[in-house]
Amino acid sequence: MALEAKKKWDLAAIASIPVIMTLANSMLIPILPLMEKKLNINSTQGSLIITVYAAVAIIFIPIAGYLSDRFGRKNVIIPSLIVAAAGGVVSGLGAWWFQGFTAYWIILAGRFIQGIGAAGAFPIVLPLIGDMFQNEEDVSSSLGIVETSNTMGKVLSPIVGSALALVLWYLPFLVIPPFCLVAIAAVARLVKVPKSASDRDSKVALGDFISGVKKLLKDEGRWLYAIFAIGGIAMFVLFGFLFYLSSILEDRYHIKGIWKGLLLSIPLVAVCLFSFIGGKFVGKNKPRMKWTTVAGIVIQSAALLAIAIWNPEQKLNLLILLSASGIGIGISLPCLDALITEGIEKEQRGTITSLYSSMRFIGVASGPLIAALIMSHIPALFYTFAAVSIAAGLTALLAIKPADSDNKSAK
Repeated sequence: MALEAKKKWDLAAIASIPVIMTLANSMLIPILPLMEKKLNINSTQGSLIITVYAAVAIIFIPIAGYLSDRFGRKNVIIPSLIVAAAGGVVSGLGAWWFQGFTAYWIILAGRFIQGIGAAGAFPIVLPLIGDMFQNEEDVSSSLGIVETSNTMGKVLSPIVGSALALVLWYLPFLVIPPFCLVAIAAVARLVKVPKSASDRDSKVALGDFISGVKKLLKDEGRWLYAIFAIGGIAMFVLFGFLFYLSSILEDRYHIKGIWKGLLLSIPLVAVCLFSFIGGKFVGKNKPRMKWTTVAGIVIQSAALLAIAIWNPEQKLNLLILLSASGIGIGISLPCLDALITEGIEKEQRGTITSLYSSMRFIGVASGPLIAALIMSHIPALFYTFAAVSIAAGLTALLAIKPADSDNKSAK
């Protein structure tokens, strides 16, 4: 069934948000070695430019989720985009006007602010999609499009970031504010809040709301916690191996600039393409969502294990295996999104999906940091990635038990 025609523009406006929020973070990965040289910092300090953004978002995402449940999705998304734009201005001006450690700390402050904005932007997109469509097949398809947009941002990020850095190394910070302004205008003008969502009772006491969420987690915790963990592991692996690939392309193969960005984008194209295919394939069939998730994680784990055992020296072989891992991640993500979005009632959807997004951001934050710490032992790094991926696969196999696809619960 085709998406409702009137909502295609709404979806396009919403899909711009993950693209921008992903650019704000992933665009910096290929230019971290350059930033480290410009700021005179080491690789661990450089990884914090990525990590602080995600770490702050982890803290504020649940707050944003609760506020979106109580006051409406748009009323959280638009101010959050304004805050994200302000963070970009702070980081960009800090890099422009200052040098060395002074510039570094101002950049981190801007990234801190930007992380607060990110907390109320992309994570709120997931429950908003659930609010907009009544048909579960439309929800799954739309979530696949949103994940594809998210990954498309990752595909573009290394190319755009590398290209901008050729002009000014700190230009990637400064382009985010105008992008945010475009998204703000699109969401404000095009996204129509469903009447049922806008009429939601906003006078529920915070204590009662928290009690309701606790009860939901107690009753449905088995499959919810499993999805939280699997989503976090997927982002941990993805951002970990992107950080590794960015460093190895420059240090081992001496590839920089646009060519480096293009090579970094290859595994991300795989994630992007298969996110779209995965969202289309699973439809509203929850058992299929589970087994597609398991299949994706098997592919992901096998590719990572092959790198750990083989440790390929040729970049083509490395890129093929990382792309295979990306295929697995891409297949899984829209299934996880759909299970968690369709399995929760609208009144608590924002809060629960925000907890899921927090776990994903934990993966984003920890992946580059762990990769930086153990990258000198490449087999150990990829055995670590493979081990956590296998754990995710077992979790999906044992803990996610969908009911019949016609039922609302994903339990």
